[in-house]
Amino acid sequence: MLTDPTRPLYEVKAGLFKGLAHPIRIRILEVLSAQPEASVTELLADTALEASHLSQHLSVLRANHLVVSERRGSLVFYRLAYPQVADLLHVARNLLGEMLETTHRHLSEQSR
Repeated sequence: MLTDPTRPLYEVKAGLFKGLAHPIRIRILEVLSAQPEASVTELLADTALEASHLSQHLSVLRANHLVVSERRGSLVFYRLAYPQVADLLHVARNLLGEMLETTHRHLSEQSR
């Protein structure tokens, strides 16, 4: 659990990355990174998931403190729990871009 002060930091980090370890959860976080908040209806439309599957992914994201929710009448809205989540996704995107460039460069050099 995140609030257990006796857990080593590397275990807490591993839990964070477990929360990120699914393409749909990454997509949800990307959608939320691009706007202040999104309703469940908007997330359903964006991910094309069934409501039960989206609910499961949102539950994992909430449990790992990556998103927070707010009910307004019959609608539930989600937003990133911390703006650094968007920063983390941006860093990952840049890292992956560099890794792809490096791989492409190595393959080009090998084919000469």
